Amino acid sequence: MTNKIRTRIAPSPTGFLHLGTARTALYSWAFARHFGGEFVLRIEDTDVARSTQDSVDQILASMKWLGLDYDEGPIYQMQRLDRYRAVVDQLIAEGKAYRCYTTPEELDAMREAQKARGEKTHYDGRWRPEPGKRLPEPPAGVQAVIRFANPKDGVVTWDDLCKGPISIANREIDDLIIMRADGVPTYNFAVVVDDWDMQISHVFRGDEHVNNTPWQINIFNALGAPLPLFGHVPVILGDDGQKLSKRRGAVSVTAYEENGFLPEAMLNYLARLGWSHGDEELFSREQLVAWFDGSHLSKSPAQWDPAKLAWVNAHYLKALPDDRLAELVAAQLQRRGIAAADVARVVGLFKDRCSTTVELADWVAMYYAEVQPTADDLAAHVTELVKPALPTLCDKLAAAEWNKAAIAAAIKETLGAHGLKMPQLAHAIRVLVCGRPQTPSIDAVLELFSKETVLTRLQRA
Repeated sequence: MTNKIRTRIAPSPTGFLHLGTARTALYSWAFARHFGGEFVLRIEDTDVARSTQDSVDQILASMKWLGLDYDEGPIYQMQRLDRYRAVVDQLIAEGKAYRCYTTPEELDAMREAQKARGEKTHYDGRWRPEPGKRLPEPPAGVQAVIRFANPKDGVVTWDDLCKGPISIANREIDDLIIMRADGVPTYNFAVVVDDWDMQISHVFRGDEHVNNTPWQINIFNALGAPLPLFGHVPVILGDDGQKLSKRRGAVSVTAYEENGFLPEAMLNYLARLGWSHGDEELFSREQLVAWFDGSHLSKSPAQWDPAKLAWVNAHYLKALPDDRLAELVAAQLQRRGIAAADVARVVGLFKDRCSTTVELADWVAMYYAEVQPTADDLAAHVTELVKPALPTLCDKLAAAEWNKAAIAAAIKETLGAHGLKMPQLAHAIRVLVCGRPQTPSIDAVLELFSKETVLTRLQRA
């Protein structure tokens, strides 16, 4: 085939890039980068009725966010129709494919009769040319599909990069439609032609494709094309133990970006869903590339664990420089209609409490937008015992320099003047100024506000 490692990811633009495909893309990318090879992005858009440009845009945005740069692409299958038709014509000329005029109604009747006899349903080969077999005249008004003449005997065997040796008898599979009546190829045919033309050396994909692989290997062999090596990785299961998919339980990669997760964390977490390097749980992109050689792939399904992802994200969030973190938090605030500048000065105080930039934005928002304490918090903490101390505190803060030490001194003097304990006054300050009764050290929190904002909010009591 080629001495160069070439991998690919080939999503269908019939929806968002979901987590399983993102993980497969990550493995394919890391494998190519590990061996100094090339990574190709192909868009499998032959499902014309369901493919959309919005889906393409979302796939490209997800790849970019994850940092999965590709060396070729995006390559679109619908722009390669002439190539597929040429290969079909070649297979027909060589007797390896044939025209089939069986109608959908006839196929339904065929399957019902097979079920009634207790047989496995499959195409019965009625239009397959055979020595000595006389085919009827093509029926008028029926457009032919093209079927691949799958070998009737023998076994298809390959050594899967993940699952090990796999064998499937040819009698278990029938003559696959490789081109529809409208001239658009089917998945199992187009993918073979693409992987052949693009000199793909290794194919990583979900193990739902295991049953497609015998057809594809037989088509590769019929074309005299070299086989790539296949690695079928186990599915990702949701909290309910069922497979995550576009139609069931999954959310898009970009939704995780919107929900405050970092690409470094998502890459790290996805990589560990079905692959390991010793006991390493946290590792950089560079370490992943250095370690990912295609070995140590799990044979068992992986369980999606939101709590584990949050833990991984918290690690990366805490390690992120404040100026970079501030950009992400400002973007979260902007989604809420809150304009924020100079966010870097406040994120450092709260980031150790947060696992996402959404949570961090929840904290930071109080510096850029009005807060609305709940009635319960006001009743519980801004009590009749505390209220007389608030004008005193305002007077002392108004006269103080605006730094932690001076703020702390003003609070301490107020406590002494009114015979209060720190929790009594501090909780009231927090509720009035921050809109919540729990925060980091109150002097550190207040220092980051303007003096005017603090005084205005305290005077609302």
